[in-house]
Amino acid sequence: MPYSRIRLLGGGEQMAKRKVSNPLALAVLGLLQEQPMHPYEMASTLRERHKDSSFKVNSGSLYDTVEALVRHGWIEPVETARDGRRPERTVYATTELGHSEFIQWIDELLRVPVAEYPKFMAAVSYLGALGPARAAEALAERAGHLAQRIEETNTVLADTVGSGAVPRLFMIEVECALHAWEAELAWTRQTIAEIRDGSLSWPQVERTEQGWTWSAPTDGKGNT
Repeated sequence: MPYSRIRLLGGGEQMAKRKVSNPLALAVLGLLQEQPMHPYEMASTLRERHKDSSFKVNSGSLYDTVEALVRHGWIEPVETARDGRRPERTVYATTELGHSEFIQWIDELLRVPVAEYPKFMAAVSYLGALGPARAAEALAERAGHLAQRIEETNTVLADTVGSGAVPRLFMIEVECALHAWEAELAWTRQTIAEIRDGSLSWPQVERTEQGWTWSAPTDGKGNT
């Protein structure tokens, strides 16, 4: 495959560099468009809405993100609240600058595809190193995990969007993820079938003094 073709498949136009680019910051800004919140409420709301499948949510990273957003003037503390005997919690609200950055950021992310370098793609690029039997076994296990994830996600969508409890637009990213997993599962199952029936050939690779070479491919079962 020509190098230019690889570049075309692997990337996209370069996006503007933001002072804060952590995807969790996008989630924080999104929540604060609704109302001021303290970080604990942010984390709880994200989990209640099943947004933790789209954003990596943990206390340390959330507080670090909030501090970064304050430092750059995208959000600001507006009050300190206390709930019973719990420690005081700082409530934050978005600023005009933060609202503007939020809108521009979403617009860019939707318009411009960027290279995200998923770990699975990196592993697939070296699928041949496992050999046919182990590659098929590994992919089969992944297919099982994907099928379970798809089933669980369908249940979540049925209980939220399907029941009318939540508007579809509020869960649209879950729907998008579901389609991506379904496509990946279809590809994974197809590749497993091709390995097992021999239609995906397995070249015999060896290292020589001249470098790596490969000979006649096998039929996926070790036969030439």
